[in-house]
Amino acid sequence: MNGCINKAINYLGLLGLMVTGYAVAGDYPSPVPLKSGAQAAMTTVKPNDDSYRVAYMPPATEFAYYLAIGEGINQVADSTKTDVFMLAPQSGADINAQMGMIQDVLTQDIDAIVFSTHDEHAAEPLIKRAVDKGIAVIMINSDIPDFPTPIHGVVGYAQRNGTQNLAKWVEKQVGEGEVSVGIIEGQPGYHSTERVGGFLEGIKGANNINVVSSIDGKWNVEGGNTAAMDMLQSHPDIKLIFAANDNMAIGAGYAAKALGRRDITILGNDGDTAGLEEIASNNITATVNTSPYEMGQIAMRVVLDTLNGKFEGGWIETPTTIVHEDNVVDVLRNPDALYPKPSREY
Repeated sequence: MNGCINKAINYLGLLGLMVTGYAVAGDYPSPVPLKSGAQAAMTTVKPNDDSYRVAYMPPATEFAYYLAIGEGINQVADSTKTDVFMLAPQSGADINAQMGMIQDVLTQDIDAIVFSTHDEHAAEPLIKRAVDKGIAVIMINSDIPDFPTPIHGVVGYAQRNGTQNLAKWVEKQVGEGEVSVGIIEGQPGYHSTERVGGFLEGIKGANNINVVSSIDGKWNVEGGNTAAMDMLQSHPDIKLIFAANDNMAIGAGYAAKALGRRDITILGNDGDTAGLEEIASNNITATVNTSPYEMGQIAMRVVLDTLNGKFEGGWIETPTTIVHEDNVVDVLRNPDALYPKPSREY
């Protein structure tokens, strides 16, 4: 998977509302300690030699988001003697397949696992085995402070804060009129709980914004389309849809278009290239851009520091911004920071 990737451009500056700030230590943010009992001892890490082999294990290949993280990982790995391979099921709903793949990886000579899962409890015993074997274990695309079994590090954004700030942003856009809201959740688990929870907290003080429907969209475009179609037909008064990721937001956009509903505000979360282009085309209103390519770069640096005995553990917070019609073109004009690249020049 180690292809040649262009350097990522850090566009944390003025690309819209900054959701999170952090102090940088070296080439990634200073770590925040995990909850008591959640931090694996860094001394348990026992690399085979100085030519490292790393397994990148996202929940599915159906999500371009995780491919973008993988390309960021590769960009850093390519400049070292590190071999990275990706192993993931096609569907994010195929938990059993992901567990089988982790089990298989544990029989191989690897030095580190970078993983994300939609079922923390299913992964728990396998991740424990990895830590016990001396494999460095870094969780990606998360801010979970207490994974069910101790791990060495977590790299990801503050999910609840991101969607809470998105809710505050949209609250200003909709004004004072009554707004009925539909929520498209992801599959049950930490990610969906945090993202939906943050959005609900963000609109809590707005008496004119009321949730009338909440449906599982299974994290993908088809699921988002089905969920949005169902809720818009059952609740034609809905004027705003929040989806817990960009894939489901894209699906909601398709449903709104099919129903001739151009009056609906649609919000996502991730910063997928496809989602950003849907904002530029006015099919989606806004998203929390979590910069997955950069997240992958940071994760790989953390892995290398862990294997070299330089990382002390904890959560590394990665950046987020709110992207909407006023700043989306600025983001799309930096294609080297995106994967896949935009479909055209902006």
